[in-house]
Amino acid sequence: MKEVAAGGAGVSPCAACKLLRRRCSPGCVFAPYFPSGEPHRFASVHKVFGASNISKLLQEIPAEHRGDAVSSLVYEANARVRDPIYGCVGAITSLQRQVESLQTQLALAQAEMVRLRMANAYGTARHGRNGGGSTASGSPSSMSSPTKTADHHDMAVDQSGVMELELECSRFWSF
Repeated sequence: MKEVAAGGAGVSPCAACKLLRRRCSPGCVFAPYFPSGEPHRFASVHKVFGASNISKLLQEIPAEHRGDAVSSLVYEANARVRDPIYGCVGAITSLQRQVESLQTQLALAQAEMVRLRMANAYGTARHGRNGGGSTASGSPSSMSSPTKTADHHDMAVDQSGVMELELECSRFWSF
């Protein structure tokens, strides 16, 4: 990951060595993870954790996991710079609240779908029994205000429609 400096005479130091103003050795532990073109990454990690701690951490972690560790350190450092008290926990909490809000909205939408399907099934069953002359359309407004000519026999729904609605409701409430 080291770059040849202009003129071909030397090697450009990694972002960590540049910031720390030291010579970048060929075995520099920071060089593969903090290239010279991205100095802001090391700057934020160094500000939060310190170069010595990062160096120790990287030397203790197996080489195949160091890239992931550096990504996590950069994320946590940036979160700590934005929110010094909570860091990434604040971001996680905010995202959890968003998920809860969206789940509530989804549940309300699903409940509305079930309600509309039930209204539709009621209207269809009522329409079929009255020979097509029913005044109820199955809309929510017709469900809430029954007509004066309706008798108690109009309230019955065919069994297949009821079974289908019960299945829909059980699927909805199983979440």
